[in-house]
Amino acid sequence: MSKEVSIIGSGFASLSASCYLAREGFDVTIYEKNNSVGGRARQLKKEGFTFDMGPSWYWMPDVFERFFADFDKSPSDYYQLDKLNPAYKVFFGNDENILIEDTLEKIYAAFEKEETGSSIQLKKFIAQAQSNYEIAIKDLVYRPGVSPLELVTPETIKKIGQFFSTISKDVRKEFKNKKLIQLLEFPVLFLGAKPSDTPSFYSFMNYADFGLGTWHPKGGMYKVIEGMESLARSLGVKIETNSAVEKINISNKIVSSITIDGKEIATDLVVSGADYHHSETLLDPKYRQYSESYWNKKTFAPSSLLFYIGFDKKLKNIHHHNLFFDVDFDAHAKEIYDEPKWPEEPLFYANFTSVTDPGSAPENCENGFFLVPIAPGLEDNEKLRENYFEKIMDRFEKLTNQKVREHILFKESFCVNDFIKDYNSYKGNAYGMANTLLQTAFLRPKLKSSKVKGLFFTGQLTVPGPGVPPSLISGKLVSGLIQKELL
Repeated sequence: MSKEVSIIGSGFASLSASCYLAREGFDVTIYEKNNSVGGRARQLKKEGFTFDMGPSWYWMPDVFERFFADFDKSPSDYYQLDKLNPAYKVFFGNDENILIEDTLEKIYAAFEKEETGSSIQLKKFIAQAQSNYEIAIKDLVYRPGVSPLELVTPETIKKIGQFFSTISKDVRKEFKNKKLIQLLEFPVLFLGAKPSDTPSFYSFMNYADFGLGTWHPKGGMYKVIEGMESLARSLGVKIETNSAVEKINISNKIVSSITIDGKEIATDLVVSGADYHHSETLLDPKYRQYSESYWNKKTFAPSSLLFYIGFDKKLKNIHHHNLFFDVDFDAHAKEIYDEPKWPEEPLFYANFTSVTDPGSAPENCENGFFLVPIAPGLEDNEKLRENYFEKIMDRFEKLTNQKVREHILFKESFCVNDFIKDYNSYKGNAYGMANTLLQTAFLRPKLKSSKVKGLFFTGQLTVPGPGVPPSLISGKLVSGLIQKELL
């Protein structure tokens, strides 16, 4: 008789875990609190516009290929993938910007144009980053974080020093140009921590950026979710939406059932892809592994203030991905991590998928997704949101040399309160727990409960960390632990 597995949440990690477990013969049901699958990667459709509500960058295509290959499939069976050129544009001020294009040679040329001789340093830096990528993404991140010995390999021993230096130190040692420093420090923000707190080894993110490039699934990131959902259902996974799990019930320290709408549903195993802190609140206190003080002391990735905007015309001087670094990078980082508060002058990001994917907006229109990183746990209200909307629109209009406010058909916002309400996110964080030195690998919250048999966790608060590719990997890791224990 097959084992019943109940998976809480339907984000990337949960869908990934469901596929691996169903393939091995488990009877898998996903329970999703919202009315559609995807977790933070949901989709918003309004007046002919389509927005990815959460993740918008498709990096590390090899991780997606490896996931689908495990089921004798490929991404192309589910969605069309296009490499973006340029990958993104960075605005540093009026008429000051750098385009990051689609090959290393073009990127070397862009660096050289900015600072003579910098391409030589960049080649060395990227060679190191590629070496780290080969070790990390093809090996280390596929280990379940059970023991520190997982990190000890002949390759990592050679790189031990990189775990005790930081990205910021390494970059600033080799580069003096402020713009180039920001370009090289930017990718580790995907790991949810300041460059000055991120081990040098994580330079593999720079190889993911410059070496592997930035891609776009036609129709948006939600096409990946739809592909994974299709794969899961083909393997026999059942998916129940509008089904918020209210309690995980334990009998004799073993999972016995979950409660939804006051009704108990028997299960042999629970895998929670929901927020880890929230997942433990579904347990009686004696079965929780981590205290409130534990969570409060951890470094969490930022939350975000998001705007989804429909424009009634095509915009000028923009690309698919755009970064606005025209203010002090370090000051904003300090206001996220060191002295949490609403930033005085925030960096922000904007994407317009309609630039390269016309189907995401009506003809001669543009869909805009704007993101301001902020500290988790901040006060959130409409007045604050509107204040920051005006701040970023002032700068957006100035830096792109156009008026856009009068061309807004509608705007929707999403911030701390919504992350808490829709995703039960701890302090409204957007990306999980940061990958700092003391929050890496075996030092992260565990995939397997130490207090309850049959209870497991997956997603960006556990191993290997924040981001879409790590979430796919997290689903595989937790399924591997379950198989090892039960089969």
